[in-house]
Amino acid sequence: MLLTEPEIAEHLSQVPGWVRENDRITRSYGIRYHGGVAMIVHVADVERLVSHHADIDLRWDHLRFSITTHDAGHRLTAADFELAARIDGIARAHGASPL
Repeated sequence: MLLTEPEIAEHLSQVPGWVRENDRITRSYGIRYHGGVAMIVHVADVERLVSHHADIDLRWDHLRFSITTHDAGHRLTAADFELAARIDGIARAHGASPL
């Protein structure tokens, strides 16, 4: 179910550090390359369980996640914010620093 603008603002306030970029939310974390690979594997396992996936960009010193709901026409849904919160928890567990 697509979120209204007020609902998007409310959900975004619950995941500090995530930024809205049109119809997606994004966040970057500082983490060295091999730590980033391990974090990606952990995120991918959770994504498989919740049937929702982020676009992931791995660089030598950071990871960037971008989330939108592809099945909803690349628009924002509650599932995007739920995945963002899960990624935040995984990032903490891997010692990734917020950027």
